[in-house]
Amino acid sequence: MPLPLFSLMLCVFGVGTAELVVAGILPAIAGDLDVSLSDAGLLVTAYALGVVVAGPVVTLAGSRIPRKPLLLGLMTLFVLSNALAALAPGYGVLMTARVLSALTHCTLFAVCIVVASGMAAPGKEASAVSQVAVGLNLATVLGVPLGVLIEQHLGWRAAFWSIAALSLLALALVAALLPADDGTAERGGGAAAELRVLRGRRVQLAIVITALAMAAVFTAYTFVTPILTDLGGFAPSTVSWLLLLLGGGSLVGNLIGGRLADRALMPSLVGVLAVLGADLALMALGARVSWLLIALLVVFGAAYFAVMPALQARILTSAGDGAPTLAVAVNIGAFNLGIAFGAWFGGRLLGLDLGLRVVIAAAALLSWAAMLIAVRELAVDRRAERGTSAAPAGSAPADAAPEISDTPHSPVPSDAAAATGTGDRLSLERNR
Repeated sequence: MPLPLFSLMLCVFGVGTAELVVAGILPAIAGDLDVSLSDAGLLVTAYALGVVVAGPVVTLAGSRIPRKPLLLGLMTLFVLSNALAALAPGYGVLMTARVLSALTHCTLFAVCIVVASGMAAPGKEASAVSQVAVGLNLATVLGVPLGVLIEQHLGWRAAFWSIAALSLLALALVAALLPADDGTAERGGGAAAELRVLRGRRVQLAIVITALAMAAVFTAYTFVTPILTDLGGFAPSTVSWLLLLLGGGSLVGNLIGGRLADRALMPSLVGVLAVLGADLALMALGARVSWLLIALLVVFGAAYFAVMPALQARILTSAGDGAPTLAVAVNIGAFNLGIAFGAWFGGRLLGLDLGLRVVIAAAALLSWAAMLIAVRELAVDRRAERGTSAAPAGSAPADAAPEISDTPHSPVPSDAAAATGTGDRLSLERNR
């Protein structure tokens, strides 16, 4: 991984770990601060609401700030908020620290994705995004278990200190390794340009696909433990190892998904959503066959993370020459909304005593619903491509790793709008 991308990946790893690790150390926090477990759980709820509600607002507020200084400022606030959490004398201060941390989350992810895409050579944006998104995989597979381990030996405050220290390292690497900002934010037109991009039909439908895909994943994933124990018959002691296999599949899927999206963005998105739905449907039918459930679990993790770089790349290509940061931030909010809806929807189905198989089947239907919208968008792109077949359209080869240029550029080449009339030439080229 090129070092500039590594510095961005480390930022994502720190932020992802900070979001997820709290669930693993809630009992220790509740006991130390003398609050109920349900009150401690509000630390998770407040963070999620902060991401969804405040994320787009913070992104708009920072739309005129060049991206490297913006990223450095967000990481500084993130480091300080985690240090405040480690020092918190009581529940109120800890809640304040979590809200401050959440304010950085959405915009920080969005800026990392846009910057990574802008540093990649044309045709390799999705691979760059997938390499940065590896930080999310590592946060799940490595960051959260390490945070829990630190809490068990040194206390929950040490977990926040560790996140702050790691994020301070990421901040230093970003300052040293990222190329000087090229003023893209100013040329993009600020908040007005960001809002114009968000009004685009392609962008809006890409956000809908994201929300449906994440709802599909988390309708099933929220109940993965009872699926493994009640349907699969696995002992509770083996669940952590099985989830490690899922994490390994997600890591592979993330990298493969980036390469597929570079080669053919919308076809790969359609294909991955189809595989995800088929995997869930087979899981609903064959969950009681232990070896089959293990294989389907690995495929589930791979498909889940393979779809993520394609979803983000679709947002970037749909933005054309516009300012994409707000659209990416809203898309990240759609991830969280999909997660919240999926968990609620699956719980409602269980509350109706429909059983885990119905929950998994419903997740498959949501995935196929997202796929159908993606199929429609692919057809629209193909029609637009046929209508502009006379325009020059040289495709760049999609290698395994993104090439990083010395000077950042916009995620889509500046002549894209002129070549297609829609600002989406890059997407059309990949769909062939």
